[in-house]
Amino acid sequence: MKKKNIFGAKDRPRLSVYRSNGQIYAQIIDDVEGKTLASSSSLKIKSGKKSEKAKSAGIEIAKSAIAKKINTVVFDRGKFKYHGRVKALAEGAREGGLVF
Repeated sequence: MKKKNIFGAKDRPRLSVYRSNGQIYAQIIDDVEGKTLASSSSLKIKSGKKSEKAKSAGIEIAKSAIAKKINTVVFDRGKFKYHGRVKALAEGAREGGLVF
């Protein structure tokens, strides 16, 4: 199965998620200019389980995006299933105010 290309524009940037064995990382990217507009990871969060850290990272990136007047994004989960920590990050971002 081939991955569909997801492209973020200036008015609707891409929320890209990367998950390692221990951490989760998120970036909001403007693909037109090739710039990262906001980023967050679970590295800064010290307490909680992995999924709790992912949700906190989602809330954190949403706050950062809204501070830069970004309300709507395209969610790019990459090669990862929408399950577990990826889902927790997405729910945290929605809880923080992002729309996708």
